[in-house]
Amino acid sequence: MIVRLEVAPGSVLNEADLIDELGFGRTPIREALQRLRRDELVTILPRRGVFVTSLDIDDLPMLFNSRAVIEPHLAELAALRGDDEHWAEIERVLGEVEDPTMAADTEAMVDADSRCHEIVWDAAGNRFLTGTAAMLYAQSNRLWHLYLGEITDMGPAVAEHRKILKALRRGDGAKAASLTEEHIRTFEQEIRERMQARLEPQL
Repeated sequence: MIVRLEVAPGSVLNEADLIDELGFGRTPIREALQRLRRDELVTILPRRGVFVTSLDIDDLPMLFNSRAVIEPHLAELAALRGDDEHWAEIERVLGEVEDPTMAADTEAMVDADSRCHEIVWDAAGNRFLTGTAAMLYAQSNRLWHLYLGEITDMGPAVAEHRKILKALRRGDGAKAASLTEEHIRTFEQEIRERMQARLEPQL
């Protein structure tokens, strides 16, 4: 809900409301909030409440630079450690969104991108790096949803994953890493362009 901006940045989360809405008990809700705090998606202030963190534009360089270091390394590890089951799953995910009837379903494209990254992280087999990568990706995904209505063509992102998959299948870690960094930087540039386009009318 936070990543998809169904709960807006700056919103206050009420524990009782979450229990009623999600149908979970108090303990799992509290555990989830602590996980969200670790992932920097919420801030917990004693005696004041739980607040959804804001999307700070000033954090963008640090966010994408961090992803551009960690995820290419995970892709390189995945090329060495992954197996046919991993690659078949990426193939399945890409096949679903490459169907022409899915071209207009941007949300499905975003979900496919997320799933492809997760499979690569699993193939890499490093839970410490994966945890950090997942946290950074969640922050990037919020940005993606913020500009989702303005992004009409997700085809290039899918094509990038197809290229990464080819490198992974060949066991070419260097190529998989290079393509992954390019994929992240392309997304960063697109977000910057969307941000600039929103600012221009105000200038």
